[in-house]
Amino acid sequence: EGNVFEWDDKSTYVRKPPYFENMPVVPDPVTDITGARVLLKLGDSVTTDHISPAGNIKADSPAGEYLHANGVRRADFNSYGSRRGNHEVMIRGTFANIRLRNQIAPGTEGGFTRDFTKKEAPVTTIYEASVNYAAKNIPLVVLAGKEYGSGSSRDWAAKGTSLLGVQVVIAESYERIHRSNLLGMGVLPLQFPAGESIASLGLTGEETFDVEGISELNNNITPKTMKVTATAPDGAKTVFDAVVRIDTPGERAYYTNGGIMQYVLRNLAKS
Repeated sequence: EGNVFEWDDKSTYVRKPPYFENMPVVPDPVTDITGARVLLKLGDSVTTDHISPAGNIKADSPAGEYLHANGVRRADFNSYGSRRGNHEVMIRGTFANIRLRNQIAPGTEGGFTRDFTKKEAPVTTIYEASVNYAAKNIPLVVLAGKEYGSGSSRDWAAKGTSLLGVQVVIAESYERIHRSNLLGMGVLPLQFPAGESIASLGLTGEETFDVEGISELNNNITPKTMKVTATAPDGAKTVFDAVVRIDTPGERAYYTNGGIMQYVLRNLAKS
């Protein structure tokens, strides 16, 4: 036992994280995904620093605007790494690296996407779009190439992805630790079939995505593949069997609990 302190609602460095909000004692069954939208369409070798940068916070970024609105002077913004105890900053910084190129928002650099909740899907920040998708209960997908999540094993690369509302990542291949971290945050890593890619399947990022087979995990069965259907705006469908990258029974347990933290807390509550 030790001292217990109240969370400081005014702190911009450490805030109560949302991971356990409204968490049921028994996890809800996982379900198939329907009508998901693409938040990012990415190329090869996207690193954890692309996903969750640790550098300085720009004044005109969503994170910078949040700090300014909370009374922090520009000179005191500090870095993402220093504010990793504040999920409000870190969510806004996810995919905000200026070297990131989101192919569904061509001509932009950094944390921009298109918001398909609005007419003509205008370009906006990834954070703002994620808020609009969440308001309409629309799940999100990230499409990527080879070596997704390479680089250092940055935990916020998975945490931020999850908190943005991303439920599935579909990539050609993964860096081992980031793949595991995604599952630890309740994000499902799928892999394109061997020899297939975003380009070979003709995916533009404007499609809606359905993923069938997730519900089988409730029966302690990990299917080798799941059926993915991408429906284009004109109604044309692209169907493929994505490889399920839940590689161990333990990872399946983390995923069906909504993440490793929820899994551990439930087990502690039983003991």
